Amino acid sequence: MKQKPPGTIDPIERDIEQALSPGKFVGDRDCFSFVSGLERVAEKIRKLPAGSAPSIALYEIFLAGCYAKADELDDSSGSLGQFVEDLICSWIRARQASGADPNETAAMLLARMDDDPYGFCYQIEQQAAKVFDRAGLAAFERQVRERFEAAGEQPEYPRRHWGDVLRTLYVIQRNIPAYIALADQTGLTAQDCQALATLLVARRKPEEALAWVERGIALARDNPQMFMSGYDLAKLQRELWTKLGRANDALDAAWAEFRKHPSTSTYDELMKFVPAAERSTWREKAMDAASGSDLRSIIGLLLKTKEIQRLAELVRGATDDVLQAVSHYATESAAKKLEKAHPDLAARLWRAQGFRIVDAGKSKYYDQALSNFERAKRCFERAGLAAAWDETARRVRVSHSRKTGFLSGFEALATGSRPKNPPSFLERAKARWGVRYGKGGL
Repeated sequence: MKQKPPGTIDPIERDIEQALSPGKFVGDRDCFSFVSGLERVAEKIRKLPAGSAPSIALYEIFLAGCYAKADELDDSSGSLGQFVEDLICSWIRARQASGADPNETAAMLLARMDDDPYGFCYQIEQQAAKVFDRAGLAAFERQVRERFEAAGEQPEYPRRHWGDVLRTLYVIQRNIPAYIALADQTGLTAQDCQALATLLVARRKPEEALAWVERGIALARDNPQMFMSGYDLAKLQRELWTKLGRANDALDAAWAEFRKHPSTSTYDELMKFVPAAERSTWREKAMDAASGSDLRSIIGLLLKTKEIQRLAELVRGATDDVLQAVSHYATESAAKKLEKAHPDLAARLWRAQGFRIVDAGKSKYYDQALSNFERAKRCFERAGLAAAWDETARRVRVSHSRKTGFLSGFEALATGSRPKNPPSFLERAKARWGVRYGKGGL
């Protein structure tokens, strides 16, 4: 490749600087389009000859620019972080294609992981291990192992961190003996048991996998902080029992879990192990078992299984305080389902959502609260419960008399003067600016 005259700026280097817009702050809403511009420049580098010196240098320049830009950008979405991760992986590929020393590449990556003020390299080993060739991965693993051994016992974080990086590398390499040796060295956890079981499942060794699952469940049982690992291990245990011809054990365990915590997820898990011919029987059995639970935990289950009558009975027996405590994600769906057959119950749910907002003083959702109260009013009237609506309106006026902005809107809907379908943004714009379709308009 022809050498550039001294002082000449590479065209792609100029594109990098232009795309990074130095000195201009990029807000969260603009971050995606900003990173899309960076992607277009990165694609130009990828089209250069594989492993060429200019491509490696441009990747390093681009990375330096991204780190410098980080203070001028709101990366709440993580778009820039993902881009930097991909850029690092492209840099690794380019160095490997050039025949660069794998030990040097590994050392450079680790140095970047050490000096990472913006967290761009957080868990980078998961992706890096997939793009390293055999020599590169061996060099990276060796240097990580050296750091792990040098960390000692105090402070605890470095040793734990480099141990976790090693675990990731062993999982990606499917190196079960090395993983077991590391776990013995650091102390076996439920997460270790799950990782080893998963590797053994991939090797079609269900008996050995089950042994690790059972060890993990025992560890999780003795350590409340490992609750989620215990939950995942229990799911894997049921799947392994099924593979090993112990379908009844799997069904019994799923049934016990459902009875303990009836929900949409435990119901779905239960039905995975129910024989097809017995599904209707087990469905009824599950609904009966869940009927004694509180609304908060099973409202989603009753909606999923279309048990509308059971849902109605549960709402009818719940206090207003309980209804108000349930997330609107559940109560809104329930209210819509109950409006036709049980308008009185739907009204209570809509009212609960309205009070949930205004009682908490969430002013930016007051429009939604007014919509909820409006639907409650309609449902109360449809159910012949005008007095219940009057009491609702009285409570709003007494409890929230100081929220004048909200109250003006509430009084409009209470007296029926609030427009039921306010004009859309475009309808308001057309009315204001005189847009006349078919009459010589613009």
